[in-house]
Amino acid sequence: MMTSPVVQIVSECYVKPMGSTKESNHLCNLTPWDIAMLSMNYIQKGLLFKKPDQHDFIENLLDRLKQSLSLTLLHFYPLSGRLVTQKSEDPSTYSIFLDCNNNYGARFLYATLDMTISNILSPVDVPPIVESFFDLHKAVNHDGHTMPLLSIQVTELVDGVFIGCSMNHVIGDGTSYWNFFNTWSHIFQAQAQGDEYDVPILRQPIHNRWFPNDCSPPINLPFKQEDEFISRFEAPLLRERIFHFSAESIAKLKARANSEAKSSEISSFQTLSAHVWRCVTRARHMADDEITSCKLAINNRSRMEPALSRDYFGNAVGVVSAESTAGELMEHDLGWAAWKVHKAVANHSDRAVRNMLKEWLQCPVVYQLGVHFDSSGVTVSSSPRFDMYGNEFGMGKAVAVLSGYANEFDGNVTAYPGFEGGGSIDFEVSLAPHVMIALESNEEFMEAVSVSNPLH
Repeated sequence: MMTSPVVQIVSECYVKPMGSTKESNHLCNLTPWDIAMLSMNYIQKGLLFKKPDQHDFIENLLDRLKQSLSLTLLHFYPLSGRLVTQKSEDPSTYSIFLDCNNNYGARFLYATLDMTISNILSPVDVPPIVESFFDLHKAVNHDGHTMPLLSIQVTELVDGVFIGCSMNHVIGDGTSYWNFFNTWSHIFQAQAQGDEYDVPILRQPIHNRWFPNDCSPPINLPFKQEDEFISRFEAPLLRERIFHFSAESIAKLKARANSEAKSSEISSFQTLSAHVWRCVTRARHMADDEITSCKLAINNRSRMEPALSRDYFGNAVGVVSAESTAGELMEHDLGWAAWKVHKAVANHSDRAVRNMLKEWLQCPVVYQLGVHFDSSGVTVSSSPRFDMYGNEFGMGKAVAVLSGYANEFDGNVTAYPGFEGGGSIDFEVSLAPHVMIALESNEEFMEAVSVSNPLH
């Protein structure tokens, strides 16, 4: 009986920032947006590259990745720290901070796998082995008290290299994550051209955490023990598949939605999210009176007045929701559903954000995967606007973006830019196996899905 290949960890070390700054030796207060993420998993995203046929390539790559990472961490020093809890009984206090001390560093793993790029990208579903391309499997963000806040795993395949990054979601959101990744790539390329230490970066992260006017940090949480707000959600058996939507296909859906809604305001992303919502709801065969929702992770930076900088490093993400009964959703057309999604986004103003924060401060909530994200709707996270394919580490453009186990649940949808760019979008959809089969049999859904050669 043949055994399936497994990822073998070859080496492990810690990479520390190349020097220190005055700011990197203090306790940093966490915002409501940060604290709400404590029970979620780490962000796990990575890039798959074709491996050049060069002598000693992997040894040189690992050395250069570590050197460029060390300089990158000087700019993104919170990723080298740890979380700390301070509590007392009289008076009763329970506060969590980010210890920015540079002494810890980021974990760096090198691993090997006897599989090819084709073995990873040719199957219809994302193969389970991809979960092993990331460190800190199933860790929740509260584990950042004792585990690294950032871990890089470089997995060498027969003909490829996967660079997987696990970043603590308390420290930053998707915008922060990809600013770090883009900066690392920029520094890597600059150092390859001879700029060893003095590399000007394009987007200097802003580390001053933002708090609403009526909040004076640190935030005293209404807990006594971590088990009051930390849970470890185990995802049920799911199928995960990446569906590709070309720019042309999305444009047709958008035109249809705006025509049906007698509007010109519904965006491509809102249309595509509503299309997936309707088709998944149909595939689930829900009762007509059952409530279903389409939730979108949304960047609060541009919603604030004045706006937060796009370089703000931390969490500034909210969730908006369009809701309907399953019966209503099925009775109406795409334009009706897309307009509901559009209105949920359009109504997410500075006032709405501040009201949510005010409610949170009155009754702090830590998101729980098994509670706040239900399997009767879809939740769309990440963004095709993030620069994922612009990252190069001496191997040319990546051939795929892939995610780890983190934050997976029935109805989870992760958005990526399509490989060819130009407005194309990939949706990685996680569903119960029987629902995925029904979705794949849905003509309306599959008509919009474009055939894409995964090996490009």
